[in-house]
Amino acid sequence: MKLKIGFIGCGEIAARKYFPALTENADLCEMVAFCDITEARAAKAAKTHGTAAAKVYTDYKELLCDKAVDVVYVLTPNVTHAPITIAAFQADKHVMCDKPMATNTEDAEHMMAAWKKSGRQFTVAYQNRFRPEVQSLYRACRAGELGDIYLAKAIAIRRRGIPTWGMFLDKSLQGGGPLIDIGTHSLDMTLWLMDNYEPHSVTGSTFQKLGRDPAAVEGNLFGPWDTSTYELEDAAFGFIKMKNGATVIVESAWALNVLESRSAATTLCGTKAGAEIRSGISFPKPELIFNRGAYGQLLDETTSTGGMSSYYGETSEDPGIIEARQWLKACLGEGEPLVKPEQAFMVTRLVDAIYQSAETGREVLF
Repeated sequence: MKLKIGFIGCGEIAARKYFPALTENADLCEMVAFCDITEARAAKAAKTHGTAAAKVYTDYKELLCDKAVDVVYVLTPNVTHAPITIAAFQADKHVMCDKPMATNTEDAEHMMAAWKKSGRQFTVAYQNRFRPEVQSLYRACRAGELGDIYLAKAIAIRRRGIPTWGMFLDKSLQGGGPLIDIGTHSLDMTLWLMDNYEPHSVTGSTFQKLGRDPAAVEGNLFGPWDTSTYELEDAAFGFIKMKNGATVIVESAWALNVLESRSAATTLCGTKAGAEIRSGISFPKPELIFNRGAYGQLLDETTSTGGMSSYYGETSEDPGIIEARQWLKACLGEGEPLVKPEQAFMVTRLVDAIYQSAETGREVLF
């Protein structure tokens, strides 16, 4: 059986990630329906990636009425994730929602309720979990090689990387800046590695400094933007205390005067050893480095090139392709999605709490 896939949103994220990933998993699925508010964009996607009889829509509600569609991909601006996902569950579809789950806790709660009522599968696209070095570190954490992980950093810092295309700079559609964009990836990865989803309190700070500074436009990776209308944070930081006493520090920025750009990166400090995943624009490739004391010395242990096996035994190391295959198999009844809705929900709650704390100047208690 091949799953019939419908897409709501056929923009850049669909074209760059999801269409290619599903094409590589053509033994499990067919792309049969494409919806976008720009009809020409949906029609182009259907012609390029769809079946011969693929349908084109401009209203997502019409796509959801298509009984041939088994799985819906929600690839729209952040603020629309909740209503579209809820409607998809009501239409008895499995749902893959692009990250983040929602822009606030209330919307995420409604999504969770709709999912539980539907009996369908649900996941959120945190594909960094499927990177080989992340999977290797996950295994080490579960084997207890780091001991009790009591301090972590979730890092998503760009030196100059304000996105100037699409809707990234529209707060009304995206709900936030780097924290909800790239910070959410690092936070998800860090919590998953720690296997700790029980926060006690959150304190946050946000800054709007370089985003409004015309001088900061120089050197931006994605070209200039209108500093006079910039309305999002350009940097956000969080301090999360967990119920067991562990602490997670969140660092996110699109533009910050630092030497290194690190994104989808993490630092873990345990009682037996520590580990870092160093990745981002400043690194030619992601690195996994363990650190510990042994034989009277402090040791740094790095992985060698090649020889890194996928968590799911797939031959490809492309996270998007592995993510798609694992998700499709879950929809076919072979296991559960790796990214569980409850976990993605907690990421949204924590991001929301950092924003709330920054706005009010107060600690947010859970």
